[in-house]
Amino acid sequence: MRVKTYEQLIAICISTVLVMAGQGIVSPILPLYADSFGVSTALVGATVTAFGLARLLTNVPAGMLADRSGRRKLLIGGPLVTAFGMFGSGFANTIWILLGFRFVAGLGSALYMTGATIYLLDIASAEQRGRFIAANQGALLVGVGFGPALGGLIADRYDLSMPFYVVAVGGVLTAVYSFFRLPETRSAEQARIARDVAPGDQPSRWALLRSTDFLLVGLVTIGVFSVRAGVRQTLVPLQLSDSFGLKVDELGLLFTALGLIGVVLIWPAGLATDRFGRKTIIVPTATLIAVGIGIVAVADTLPLFIVGLTMSAVGSSITGPAPAAYVADLATEDQRGAAMGLYRTFGDIGVVLSPVLSGLLADAVSIPFAIGVNAVFIGLAAVAFLVFAGSNTSDTSH
Repeated sequence: MRVKTYEQLIAICISTVLVMAGQGIVSPILPLYADSFGVSTALVGATVTAFGLARLLTNVPAGMLADRSGRRKLLIGGPLVTAFGMFGSGFANTIWILLGFRFVAGLGSALYMTGATIYLLDIASAEQRGRFIAANQGALLVGVGFGPALGGLIADRYDLSMPFYVVAVGGVLTAVYSFFRLPETRSAEQARIARDVAPGDQPSRWALLRSTDFLLVGLVTIGVFSVRAGVRQTLVPLQLSDSFGLKVDELGLLFTALGLIGVVLIWPAGLATDRFGRKTIIVPTATLIAVGIGIVAVADTLPLFIVGLTMSAVGSSITGPAPAAYVADLATEDQRGAAMGLYRTFGDIGVVLSPVLSGLLADAVSIPFAIGVNAVFIGLAAVAFLVFAGSNTSDTSH
């Protein structure tokens, strides 16, 4: 691998750390911030859903924009849009204003993360995809992992709105860094194809939607992101606060500790994905997430609750790069932007639906019941992938 490739990988990872630290900073305080407006659990969950809905609507257009206009526009513009959304979230004085600015922040997140994923595929060979994706997801986990402790401390020292302002400043700094450190990776041939071929003449870009393998890995991805958004980011903070009496700074430290698990495991996960194959990693780790969240659902003591969270964090960390690498193996070069946009859309379906549906279930029945439903869903997705999904070329070559 050329030195230039290493430099590009390091640069995109640094940029990702900065972007995701912002999401990590607000993650432990967002449910409490929304709850301070005196709204239902479902509306608390909607603050996560608004962010995910924006990403859901933006992922595919962002992928097409990356193919047509280049990756740099997404990597620079995304953090700036996120910064605007975060500033507005901090100034919100009603839940509806907060929801609107969370939507804006989600737009920026989709632009950046879609661009970053395609950027990685541009510089990685097929044999390096698992490791390169793992490196960027490791950067993501560093940001998300260390962010909650900082967010909790800032909120405890000042107020629940201050972390949003800190994240907004970080978004501007990220855009500046990306401008100077991330060169364009779209090739001249890719640019020519995107420019010369009319949208109506590009059926191959959407052929993946007819692929059973693609749809099954998408189902697993929905399950993984449903657990992250609906359980960890929405229900777990409320359950830990209401049932076990944890304070905001303690929540931040706990989420940081869970995030460190991902930081430690993500690179070995990438190596394993490239060495043993994508499906070999996806099935057992998705199952581990289901078991861990199932334990969280029935836990009646804080230690058991944390054991379940830890198991799910381990599963989520090792699963990390495998689904994206699986999708990349299925896609041809002319499908790259659309494939990554569609893949990220599956995840954001979970981000959009799970917080609100989980919140409604929690209001109607209980928080543990809603957590249990999420565990069953991802467990069934893992079984379906095991039984019906094929092993792609990279899997069978190892």
